[in-house]
Amino acid sequence: MKTIIRNATIVNEGRKFIGSVVIEDERIQQVFAGDDSTQPYDLEIDATGLYLFPGVIDDHVHFREPGLTHKADIASESRTAAAGGVTSYMEMPNTNPPTTTLDLLEDKFQRAAKNSRVNYSFYFGATNDNVNTLQRLDPHRVPGVKVFMGSSTGNMLVDREESLRRIFATSPLLLMAHCEDTSIIEANIRAFRKRYKGQNDFPVRYHSRIRSVEACYESSALAVQLAKDTGARLHVAHISTAKELELFERKPIEEKRITAEVVIAHLMFTTEDYDTLGTRIKCNPSIKTPEDRAALREALTNGLIDIVATDHAPHLESEKLGGALKAASGMPMIQFSLVSMLELSENGVLPIERVPDLMSHNPAKLFHIKDRGFIRPGYYADLTLVDPEANWQVREGRYYTKCGWTPMDERFFKWRVRRTIVNGLTAYSDGVVVDGIRGKELQFNP
Repeated sequence: MKTIIRNATIVNEGRKFIGSVVIEDERIQQVFAGDDSTQPYDLEIDATGLYLFPGVIDDHVHFREPGLTHKADIASESRTAAAGGVTSYMEMPNTNPPTTTLDLLEDKFQRAAKNSRVNYSFYFGATNDNVNTLQRLDPHRVPGVKVFMGSSTGNMLVDREESLRRIFATSPLLLMAHCEDTSIIEANIRAFRKRYKGQNDFPVRYHSRIRSVEACYESSALAVQLAKDTGARLHVAHISTAKELELFERKPIEEKRITAEVVIAHLMFTTEDYDTLGTRIKCNPSIKTPEDRAALREALTNGLIDIVATDHAPHLESEKLGGALKAASGMPMIQFSLVSMLELSENGVLPIERVPDLMSHNPAKLFHIKDRGFIRPGYYADLTLVDPEANWQVREGRYYTKCGWTPMDERFFKWRVRRTIVNGLTAYSDGVVVDGIRGKELQFNP
């Protein structure tokens, strides 16, 4: 099948220009400025007035399968990804049971092959007890090893110094670290309970003081030092504070062995939003101050932040009841990640050409993803068309996440995803996720 996308504003590899893309079967055949009306095509897509981006690669999601499928699963959340212009994802291991054995890892790949609407891969979870297994991971199939250096689900907190050093010293794959110091968090909880005479929960506005700047910085600093000592490739997940940015270098991602990710929640919300959104924006690490958010936004263009992801983490609304301790942490964000970044660009936070760097190009570079992340001849046709003049409110649209809510409900966006193409086929178009489309397993070139 031969397809042409005509007259799109193509944003790719630092350029923005009016052009067309020819797709043959699942690969991009040509990219050129202007139009070509002389050849016959099986499908012609008129993209006049629309922007064409490489499909988003989200390196940080929680799709809750297996074991937590009452609130999300691979089928539902990959549909949500397609609706947001996300064509590939890498999913976290803290499911039930956690992905900490080779058999459980293979089970996830098999589930995704049957049910994922977009392309996929899965992290392996490090524990205190499975360090020897890391050497058996296939670097062509697995993007990295997730290390929880802070409170986590199940038996996944790596809290033995000997185990942590062995993981950093011996892992053949990139390490993605969740960095929050558990001892600092527990001390903060004890202090609040003393102050509030033994209460078992506190208003959610205190969440950022319990999971504090200090808790984030001390753990991130330890991870960075371990990586420097051992030479490990380290990717620090969801940086949430201005202070943590001091740990990273301003240089191209190709020259780094230690990289940083920020997620949409920390770019869009601040502690001032707790009064209106409450536990809907409760996540770990916590939402921080307006000053922290401003520093993270600045880091999108100064080279300190390398990747923007979502940490998409659905919960039922009933699980979000409570306060700083009892309400579940996490929020569904993947459907609104690309449009959120485009709104930031619209508001002057970053050039539009920087959006695919952070959401497509850099994930492909960091994880050495084969033939994805760019609009290039020979690459898989993973693409998204976005309308810059849609002017819509989120609550007027449709939520595809199984949990059925989003903290973005009241937001207005100018930008809206109109079509998502996965491996050359339309997976989403104007409110409809196309049944029968399945993604492919991501391949890596270590």
